[in-house]
Amino acid sequence: MIVTKLRATAVAASLVGTAGLVGFTASPALAQASPCVQKVAVVNNGGFVIDFQLTSRDGQLSAATDDYPINQWRLVDLASTPFAEGTDVRPLVHAEAGDDVLGNVFVSYCANGQTATYTASGTTLNYSVTLLT
Repeated sequence: MIVTKLRATAVAASLVGTAGLVGFTASPALAQASPCVQKVAVVNNGGFVIDFQLTSRDGQLSAATDDYPINQWRLVDLASTPFAEGTDVRPLVHAEAGDDVLGNVFVSYCANGQTATYTASGTTLNYSVTLLT
């Protein structure tokens, strides 16, 4: 009788454990952005002076580049930033005497030597920052 009662308790416990898992689904890991790159460049195609820094999905920021005019570009190597590999980033561009504009898409940080290049085009108060594909 005691063995039967223990066996019934064990079966009931296993059913409760299984029943608790019926509706359980693992949440998928956050997908990394594409492309996966080590460096980010922004080409200034606007008629104004800009600088940029990189921002992550959670709002962390890298140091800003120096100011640079039209037809120049700057590059940030993510290895020299506080971002960990796998972090999604995009440029936050500041136009002198103008607006701050985010890059149109995120890229993911991978230590692979590759570069993502964005262009900043328009005017100080109306411009876009677009990843070249």
